[in-house]
Amino acid sequence: MRILIISDIHGNLAAMNAVLEDAGVVDAAWCLGDLVGYGPNPNECIERVRSLQNFRCVKGNHDAAAAGEIPLEAFNLDARLSAEWNQINITSENLEYLSSLPSTWTENKVTLVHGSPRDPVWEYILDWYSAYLNFPHIPTDICLVGHTHIPMIFNLEPGDQEEFVWMQVPSGREEVSSKAILNPGSVGQPRDQDARAAYAIYESELGIWEAHRVVYNVSETQALIRQSGLPERNASRLEGGW
Repeated sequence: MRILIISDIHGNLAAMNAVLEDAGVVDAAWCLGDLVGYGPNPNECIERVRSLQNFRCVKGNHDAAAAGEIPLEAFNLDARLSAEWNQINITSENLEYLSSLPSTWTENKVTLVHGSPRDPVWEYILDWYSAYLNFPHIPTDICLVGHTHIPMIFNLEPGDQEEFVWMQVPSGREEVSSKAILNPGSVGQPRDQDARAAYAIYESELGIWEAHRVVYNVSETQALIRQSGLPERNASRLEGGW
C-alpha cells in the first residue's frame, strides 16, 4: 500500500491542498492529529481530509482543546487564543468529529499517535532519550507520531548488552528498521526553519518511508490569519518555518 502520512495541519488549507496535489494517488491517508489549531480554515481542512480514501486520524492536543476536552490554561497564550477562536468558529458537526477521534490507532502493524506511545496527546518526542523511554510502550514494531512539527526518524538497535536509539532527519527514501518511531513533520506549521509543508509516503509492503516537502502559498494563509483575528504570531512564523 502507498499511504499518505500527514500531521499537524492546523487549519492551513493552502498547505493541505499543496500536499494532496504533490502526493498524487495513494491507497490510504493517515493523519497523526492536530487537524485544527493555529490556522484560519479548520472546517475546510476537516472536511477535505475526511473525503480522502481510506482516511484514518488520531486526536491531537489542539483537536482536543477545540472540542473542550483540555483546559485552555494548559496552553501558551497564542495557542489558548487560537483554541478559543476554534471553539467559536468550528461547526458543531466538525467539533463532534474532533471529539470522536481516538487517541491511538493500530493498523497494518503500525501504531498511530499524536504525541507519544505512553502519552498519546501531550508528550513530545524530540530527542533520542525521549524516544528510548517510549519504545517499550509501542505495541507494534513501528509507531508514527506528530506534535513536534519536525520530521525525524528514531531507530532502536538491539546490542549484546543494551539497546541503542539513533535518530536522523529523513531525506528521500529510507528503509524502515524493525523498531522505529517516525515523524513526517507538519503540513501547516513547520518548525525546522523550512517553510515548506512536510509530509511522508509510507510504502507498507516494502517498508519504505519517503520524506517530502512542498512549497505552498504562505502569504495566502497569512492574509487569512490576519483577517480572521487569530494571533499575529500564527501568521509571522509561517514564512520562517518556526
